[in-house]
Amino acid sequence: MGTLPDDLLVGCDELRQTHISWVFMHPEHVLKVKKPVSLGFLDFRTLAARQAACEAELQLNRRLAPSVYLRVVPIHCDAQGMHHVNGEGELVDFGVLMRRLPDADAADQRLRANRLTRQQLVSLAERLASFHRDAALGEHTARFGDPSLILANVRENFEQTRTSAPQHLSSSEIAEIERYQLGFLDAHKGLFAERIAQGRVRDGHGDLRLEHVYLGDDGSIEVIDCIEFNERFRYADVCADLAFLSMDLVWHERSDLAETLLAAYARSANDFQLYRLVDFYESYRAYVRGKVESIVEYDETQPQSVRQRAAAQARKHYLLSLACAREPVQAPVLCAVGGMIAAGKSTLSDALGAELSVPVVDADRTRKHLASAAPTTRLGSAAFSGAYAPEASARVYSELLTRADAVLSSKRTVIVDASFRSAAERGRMRELAQRHGVAFVFVECRAPVAVCEERLRRRALGPSVSDAGPELLPHFMAGYEAVSELSAAEHLLLDATRPLAENLGRVRERLALD
Repeated sequence: MGTLPDDLLVGCDELRQTHISWVFMHPEHVLKVKKPVSLGFLDFRTLAARQAACEAELQLNRRLAPSVYLRVVPIHCDAQGMHHVNGEGELVDFGVLMRRLPDADAADQRLRANRLTRQQLVSLAERLASFHRDAALGEHTARFGDPSLILANVRENFEQTRTSAPQHLSSSEIAEIERYQLGFLDAHKGLFAERIAQGRVRDGHGDLRLEHVYLGDDGSIEVIDCIEFNERFRYADVCADLAFLSMDLVWHERSDLAETLLAAYARSANDFQLYRLVDFYESYRAYVRGKVESIVEYDETQPQSVRQRAAAQARKHYLLSLACAREPVQAPVLCAVGGMIAAGKSTLSDALGAELSVPVVDADRTRKHLASAAPTTRLGSAAFSGAYAPEASARVYSELLTRADAVLSSKRTVIVDASFRSAAERGRMRELAQRHGVAFVFVECRAPVAVCEERLRRRALGPSVSDAGPELLPHFMAGYEAVSELSAAEHLLLDATRPLAENLGRVRERLALD
């Protein structure tokens, strides 16, 4: 990599600005310098404060972009008033030196060019789930998941936008957003306490937006520009972190990709409870972005074109905050996919989840999670013993209900992938759908015994989330209860040897979600 020129502007092909930074773009590197501003939620007016912020930015961002953040560099001003990184003169500032990433790899640019794929978002969700698992937590961090502290942030947003928000929303719309966000915090104090107890409040990123995510064609993932200047914006529920990114996808009018991201994260992190509060956090995050863009809108040092664009973006974010507070138009469905082992349940469920951008709650991963095992770790139990004993399976089905209940509480469709070999297991899912007032469909996959046996033999040759082998099939068949308790509208029987696309079409038609 080339060295940074002494003069900050020599070789700089573009100077970008945010409300808090100047960003000098060079062919192979980037120099980011803090503006000496005070905005209420940050104060960079002193040299010491800017140096501390640069050091924090370097260390914190190396968590998700270790090869991008290189070092903190001093900036001097010489007798002629020229600013240098490697020169002499008075020390006037500090900057963060970074490796420049291709603009075309930024997720927002990929999205505009129709180059952001579902698989890239699944990989990103898995990376973020891993990041959150390793992120710091503790008593101090957990405090920021308390609804009283979240309330302070919410109220601050409303107070700081008393002048700007009315330029984009009516008084009744502003009042509706306030009622929703404040009301949610008041009504769900127990939920926030549960999240703290579960260790879901972490030292996260704080500003997960598409423009901060870089996805290389080689599969690399770099996430830059976390919040370093205010820990109360970075210490938060992992759902608050993720909701910034899902909100941004919705803002870019790709709610399907937003739901893909949420579903992939929930599965990877075993955190389906995030569905209980993701809409609140999306509304909150959208309002934050409206506030930030309003700052640019009223910044007289910015070009008029920049201010006009910020105004339009602020309005769109305020409106999105309002939309998140309202229920979806389409009614959700609880779709249970069951049948014989190796009859194609998981293949169908995963394909259906991908097509509909809805979460899949599956018994195999749930069982492994309850056993504190990785998804492809074989539990090594004999038929219907150990991790597969009746009491262990009862815990699995109970957890499936809990996870599906969380998704349905957000008015979203959910797919539950399990054998459902007893009428009682199917009945409990049906009762859950009834409690939520949504339709229930049990999709039963069938295949000839010889086909199932061959699939099980092939499955045993490589890693799999399922532990079932050919020896289990006779025992399973002997205990499988034929479906007689469901109505024709609730039961869809599929020949799993038919083409997948054909079966998907039949399920979509029955669910009426197209």
